[in-house]
Amino acid sequence: MTIAVLALQGAFIEHEQMLEKLGVSCFEIRQKIDLEKPFDGLIIPGGESKVIGKLLKERDIFNILQKKIKSGLPVFGTCAGLILLAKSIDGDPTTHLATMDIVVKRNAYGRQLGSFFTKSKFGKTEVPMTFIRAPYIIKVGDNVEVLSVVDDKIVAARQNNMLAVAFHPELNSDPTIHKYFIDMIG
Repeated sequence: MTIAVLALQGAFIEHEQMLEKLGVSCFEIRQKIDLEKPFDGLIIPGGESKVIGKLLKERDIFNILQKKIKSGLPVFGTCAGLILLAKSIDGDPTTHLATMDIVVKRNAYGRQLGSFFTKSKFGKTEVPMTFIRAPYIIKVGDNVEVLSVVDDKIVAARQNNMLAVAFHPELNSDPTIHKYFIDMIG
């Protein structure tokens, strides 16, 4: 199994380290030619969603990735990755990949000072959750499974081949969420 990690901006190195810890091969997608390598799943890291969205288009990666995800490529978006996957962003007409039937609120917990750490349930397992200028999901479509709620806010969800979380599991040592994604791929 090989996982591609979008490495245009954001916390991609930490995802690679987590995959290596789990014994999963990975490589970075930085330009269009990288998409020619075979891969079984994709991680879209946290960072600045507008910057990542802009770079996807500038590097001619956007349409290819969107088509792959719509065709069933397993994808895991964290924080900004969740925003990039969302069909709608509350109060913002901008959309990016728009493949997951969710509405998100950007910077929902405020600026950097609103960042926090907690532990909460992901499915049936308690996991550490680091929120940094995090979004949350305010609405899910009928085919979306809610996987985690913190303070009555949806912070993790899955729709078919897509997993999205509002927090940064790659910044903690617990591999539960990455293992969940790997198991999704099968």
